[in-house]
Amino acid sequence: MIDEHIAALLAYAGRLDSRVRRALADPQQSARTIADWTAALAEVPATLPDTGWDASQAVRRYYEQRAGDRSAQFRAVEPHDVLAAWAPHRGELMNRHTDPVPAADPDDPQAWREELLGTRAAVAHGHTPPAQYRAEINSAGQKRLAALMSGVGNGPRRYMPEHVARDLAPYRPARAHREAIVAEGIPDPLGVRCPHCHAQPDQSCQSGYRRNGKGRRALSGVHPSRIEALIAQLDPTDDEQAEAEQVRLARLMCQPPAPRETRARHTSGGNRR
Repeated sequence: MIDEHIAALLAYAGRLDSRVRRALADPQQSARTIADWTAALAEVPATLPDTGWDASQAVRRYYEQRAGDRSAQFRAVEPHDVLAAWAPHRGELMNRHTDPVPAADPDDPQAWREELLGTRAAVAHGHTPPAQYRAEINSAGQKRLAALMSGVGNGPRRYMPEHVARDLAPYRPARAHREAIVAEGIPDPLGVRCPHCHAQPDQSCQSGYRRNGKGRRALSGVHPSRIEALIAQLDPTDDEQAEAEQVRLARLMCQPPAPRETRARHTSGGNRR
């Protein structure tokens, strides 16, 4: 704020507090007060219509004695009261701000950094509103993003290109088996929540009932109740079709877990007699 803003702010405070009005009655005291307030609040904006900030409202809130604060009964408003109201508002602006890509040459790190810091300082001082990616992406930008993302896999729950999924298939047999089933047009049993182990959609069924999930392991297949939930969601036309679909999914997905490797047990103290 500049001298004119501070003079208007103190005039408004004088309407609320007679102590401020008496202090401003002396021209010399008034000039010193305005100079001190200007030096203290130089980085605080007077108003920001886009974000709802108004320094006069901060003064008014001080005299409203919110949350049981009765400081206004003992002293008049001071610059640090306005600073205390501006600090959380500035923090909210910076949380909403997303750094736009600088227009400087990326090969010039100093110019890039100066422009980036200058944009942040402008938002922190209230000179410009915070920049948000969602607001910056217009219709042309959305079309460009769609074109860039078109080659990243196909179908739901696929977030990698097809050739990468094929290369990873030997290392993810359960995932590859599931994707092959879905590719054939068969419903995905992991697309629903499991009523037995409470596994969320797109998560494997878990074994055991231990508290907080400790010691539980993922199953290679799914619980039969999860298939029943999927059949109920598909809403088949008759009972025979539902039973046939359930049997088919059970054969495909309800596979027993792979047998665990047998290990030789070591004993100490020699053989028992």
